[in-house]
Amino acid sequence: MEDTIFTKYIDSPLGELEISATEDYLTSILFVDAQKKPSPRKVETDYVPKVITDYIQQITEYFEGNRKDFDLKIQHKGTDFQKTVWAALENIPFGKTISYLELSRRIGNEKAIRAVGTTNGNNKFNIIVPCHRVIGANGSLVGYGGDLWRKKWLLEHEAKFSGNYQTSLF
Repeated sequence: MEDTIFTKYIDSPLGELEISATEDYLTSILFVDAQKKPSPRKVETDYVPKVITDYIQQITEYFEGNRKDFDLKIQHKGTDFQKTVWAALENIPFGKTISYLELSRRIGNEKAIRAVGTTNGNNKFNIIVPCHRVIGANGSLVGYGGDLWRKKWLLEHEAKFSGNYQTSLF
């Protein structure tokens, strides 16, 4: 039997977030207005599993500049290749960026740069699996499913709280 999925919506500095989870792990965290396919709003219940309340606490701390790493149970659904890319994303330190080429190198397949980019775009865990930390080889902001203005905001936010802050990164 499939686990029951619980959904909670919260406001954030980047707009409304949809948090979905089973009793034990997060299944997705998405910006509501940036989802690629319009979908009916999921039903929100009064009951909220602990994994969602933990996420809300940790994302609040992140936005306040008091958290750089997340300690949450998540479940990626995808191929082994996709899971490898998403795991590599989680190893990019707070306040740092790498290129898509570097990400391809880190998973041991430099020629998979396009597949890495596509997989990065299919990340279902906005912010906590930091696909926003991957930029173009020339340092440009490219490819973010949550819209480039959010990517810019996230990178500047992290730079500010990591000690790498400049007036404007981009």
